[in-house]
Amino acid sequence: MELNKLTIKQAYDGLKAGDFTSVELTKACLKQIKKRNPDLNAFISVFEDEALAEAKEADKKIKAGKQEMLTGIPFAVKDAICTADRRSTAAAKILDNYVPSYDATVIKKIREQGAVLIGKNNCDSFGHGASNENSMYGPVKNPHDLTRVAGGSSGGTAVAVADHMCIFGIAEDTGGSIRYPASFCGIVGLRPSYGRNSRFGIMPMASSLDTVGPMGKTVEDCALLQEIIAGHDPLDATTADVEVSKYTNNLKIKRLKNLKIGVPKEYFSLEGMDRETRDIVNSKIERLKDLKIDIVPVSLPMTKYAIAVYYIIVPCEDSSNLSRMDGIRYGVRKNSKDLYNTYATTRARGFPEEVKRRIMIGTYALSAGYYDAYYKKAQKVRTLIIQDFEKVFQKVDLLVTPTSPFPAFKIGEKVSNPLAMYLTDVFVGPAAVAGLPAISVPAGKTKAGLPVGLQIIGPRMGEEKIFQLAKLVS
Repeated sequence: MELNKLTIKQAYDGLKAGDFTSVELTKACLKQIKKRNPDLNAFISVFEDEALAEAKEADKKIKAGKQEMLTGIPFAVKDAICTADRRSTAAAKILDNYVPSYDATVIKKIREQGAVLIGKNNCDSFGHGASNENSMYGPVKNPHDLTRVAGGSSGGTAVAVADHMCIFGIAEDTGGSIRYPASFCGIVGLRPSYGRNSRFGIMPMASSLDTVGPMGKTVEDCALLQEIIAGHDPLDATTADVEVSKYTNNLKIKRLKNLKIGVPKEYFSLEGMDRETRDIVNSKIERLKDLKIDIVPVSLPMTKYAIAVYYIIVPCEDSSNLSRMDGIRYGVRKNSKDLYNTYATTRARGFPEEVKRRIMIGTYALSAGYYDAYYKKAQKVRTLIIQDFEKVFQKVDLLVTPTSPFPAFKIGEKVSNPLAMYLTDVFVGPAAVAGLPAISVPAGKTKAGLPVGLQIIGPRMGEEKIFQLAKLVS
């Protein structure tokens, strides 16, 4: 097998046995980036010299018998996550030359093990999008069909992992940004419970929904990464002080007969859902029945309001979070006759259209006279959605749904219709609004060779059960 196609476990074992070095592994990934990135546009920045220097240090660490699980293994990071001394643009020109002085907490944990940061991935600017067409550095293309989107907003990271440009990736999921591209590109992606992983160093989009999680080639890789990056962080007050499970030690389900899996009817009766996608996901559910797992039909009636709630809360929090971006210290700057016009023209040039659209919607919804009618009401309905899930999880252990209503669509197909693009989040949005963990795993491919993802949703802090079922169906 080519070195860049290894999983984390295979790379760890090979490095430990001395079958190859971290430098050789890193060079294999860099070679794939040079070969494929011109077509796929998965990376905004590639750190070739720095990565090779880190790989050399990793080889010294391994030789000295100090190898940890991620030592010497090349990885990539969504560009909306801060990496010390490495350019981090959030795919927006307003941060074109921003180089953070610190690592996000999750990245710090990974780099402390000696993993090799190979580059930063293209994404929808500040995480705003479902197709990765809202990047100011051009769209990311699907490795299975270059005419189709990679999914967003973490499309670059999904493509980098799927096309073996790195061994694993770290990305961010606010409303589906890990799971959606994972589904479109045929890899595994986990959105953890809100508060499970630190958000410190993650460029904020919607602070009450943002999460950061792993993208990998296998369920085992994602479980392994989640073990390393999860946990309480004093730098993030929203992190829960809850013990992190040894997910990789508990991947095998021991009592299949006691497991109850819920299938929400609302996720399979959507008008316009692709027939092949429904059939592929249903075939996976039938496989679970064959294993004597109890499949329980359930209902989540408030699900239909999740997208409306999401697209009120997110623009409001976007508007607040992005007010700090003024172009004075970083990125594009357009000087004008006074400070106000300097800010206004700079922000107009530094943000893409979708970001500006969300800022305007959010500012309006938060304005005097409208706050109660929009943001406050959305938060009340959000509580009802959370209660919906809580009731269901009293009856079942996990939920199984499609990740997306359809496989990857054509580049440009929905870009002129923002509402149609927003509705693509219909299956990934509810869990995000409720703060629940969810994973997308490959379920199969359509006749056209396009991947289809299966989503598993669990109760809060229920990542262990999610990994177990994901391992079973993958």
